[in-house]
Amino acid sequence: MALPPIFDKLRLPAVGAPQFIVANPELVIEQCKAGIVGAFPALNARPKERLEDWLLRIRDELAAYDEAHPDAPAAPFAVNQIVHKTNERLDHDVEMCVKHKVPIVITSLGARPEVNEAIHSYGGIVLHDIINVTFAKKALEKGADGLIAVCAGAGGHAGGLSPFALVQEIREFFDGPLLLSGAIANGRAILAAQAMGADLAYIGSAFIATKEANATEAYKQMIVDSSAGDIIYTNLFTGVLGNYLKGSIVKAGLDPDNLPVSDPSKMSFAGGEGSKAKAWKDIWGAGQGVGAVHEVVTTAELVARFKREYDEAKRALCG
Repeated sequence: MALPPIFDKLRLPAVGAPQFIVANPELVIEQCKAGIVGAFPALNARPKERLEDWLLRIRDELAAYDEAHPDAPAAPFAVNQIVHKTNERLDHDVEMCVKHKVPIVITSLGARPEVNEAIHSYGGIVLHDIINVTFAKKALEKGADGLIAVCAGAGGHAGGLSPFALVQEIREFFDGPLLLSGAIANGRAILAAQAMGADLAYIGSAFIATKEANATEAYKQMIVDSSAGDIIYTNLFTGVLGNYLKGSIVKAGLDPDNLPVSDPSKMSFAGGEGSKAKAWKDIWGAGQGVGAVHEVVTTAELVARFKREYDEAKRALCG
């Protein structure tokens, strides 16, 4: 099945993952200008009234860019909605997406038919992130248009399955839009995602180390200095299993090799049970692909590197 026409403007088969706190209008706009989907969580716009300002800014700046570059228009943008019951802003944020006809909405931590229907009302599409086949089937049953397979090694909340296994199993029952997340940090990995059966790569951690990202300089430098062995998989900080930088855990005064297990029923975006350190603010999320990040660059430079590596890999394989 071909991708929906909304993806026709992509110059590289990739989506910038909507990272909590990190993703802002500056990052999203530069990702779209570079030819990949830029995305941010609605919750990053605080207070909630700021979300409309962000949507207007992104829409207007991309429209101006398209007018100035008719031969290479910007890629579409996406907004991530956390549909878990703890998100008290959901109704407001979905209403803003409908009002401004956000082209792509990414849903996480639950699947809600009413959210999908709202986005479909104006022709938008919904991509839902999942970590296993059970959640994938539930998302499709509730009206999602596409899936994001969040596999082992992905930054932040992540699954534990190999991408080879999960993509293969999903493709046995679903031929629609499929994105793959998990340690993708160079152009070769983007091509590998397609070779496995995914349509698009879903990339997060590498964009933390960009000049536009809303991350502290210490966070960006820790991304540059870290490798796969510096990633810790734990549910302590939010109640949901995720990958975090070991250095930030140590900095918070905790032993990364002896972390307690949190109660999943007490999921929180502000920090897990038994921990005063706050996820995302004090404990920094990152995926196992950080070893491919060696410097802080602009978003345009990073995507250009991805594109160069992707093209070189295709030529090497195809001649």
